[in-house]
Amino acid sequence: MNTNQTTSSVRQTAINGLAIVGFIALVVAGIWLAVYSTRFVPAVVNRLGSAAVYLGSVFSPAPEPALSVVSTPVASTTLSFDTETAPLASTTTTTTTSSPKPAATAAGVKTNGTYSIGTVPATVTPYGLSDLAITISAVGYLTTASTDSFVTSSTVPDNERPAIKFTIKNIGTNWSGTWRFDASVPTRTSYVFKSEPQQSLAPGDSID
Repeated sequence: MNTNQTTSSVRQTAINGLAIVGFIALVVAGIWLAVYSTRFVPAVVNRLGSAAVYLGSVFSPAPEPALSVVSTPVASTTLSFDTETAPLASTTTTTTTSSPKPAATAAGVKTNGTYSIGTVPATVTPYGLSDLAITISAVGYLTTASTDSFVTSSTVPDNERPAIKFTIKNIGTNWSGTWRFDASVPTRTSYVFKSEPQQSLAPGDSID
């Protein structure tokens, strides 16, 4: 009884060992086939592809020679702007129609003229009344007795003559006629300057 059990266990162990060895052999064979296919199969496929292309080119029918006739276009003076162009005929007849020459024209008579550019100021007719306005333009002093020696200054040095410049302008609408003016000078002793008769001022005129 014990002998049979021992024999059965030995057989089972041997079968298991063979199964393991066979499985390992299958795995190794699969790896080898994979390596072989990656190294040699692409080359074989490329060879087959080139062979197929070569055979295809060998068995392709060659195109038969054909004659092509190129027609020479006939010169024409008409240009077409349509989207579609009609084919040119083999023979074209061009008819040229000459237009009548225009009649000769004679030159006209040359004239010269001079024209003034601009406007002439309108003459203003005086009306109403005159109005004389006084404006002080500067203050200072005189270095000599002449009015041409006037010096503009806010202070007057010793022994110099104080002076002022003023303008009288006619801001009215009529001539002023002969006129005079009086000027009160603020000195130690009261002094009033009385002018001589002055010329008539037109509207807008002034005198310094």
